[in-house]
Amino acid sequence: MDRVQHEKNEGHSSRGNKCLKAGMWGSIVAAICCATPFLAVALVSVGLATMVPYLDYILLPALLVFLLLAVYGWLKSGDQGAQQR
Repeated sequence: MDRVQHEKNEGHSSRGNKCLKAGMWGSIVAAICCATPFLAVALVSVGLATMVPYLDYILLPALLVFLLLAVYGWLKSGDQGAQQR
């Protein structure tokens, strides 16, 4: 019985860690694209210059979603550590 509970806990913790990692990487990428002209230059170079004024409508909500995902993963991985003690 203890083994089954331990396997469930590992799966739950793993999901929290995956959410944390995905949230952190997504936040970093969205922040880099918001703060630097990298994405604007890339869009202009492929002929999509008309999309540049609308980047903030996409990148800022994406940054918020990834930050929330990172917080969720952090809380889930922290909850799991408290339950194992």
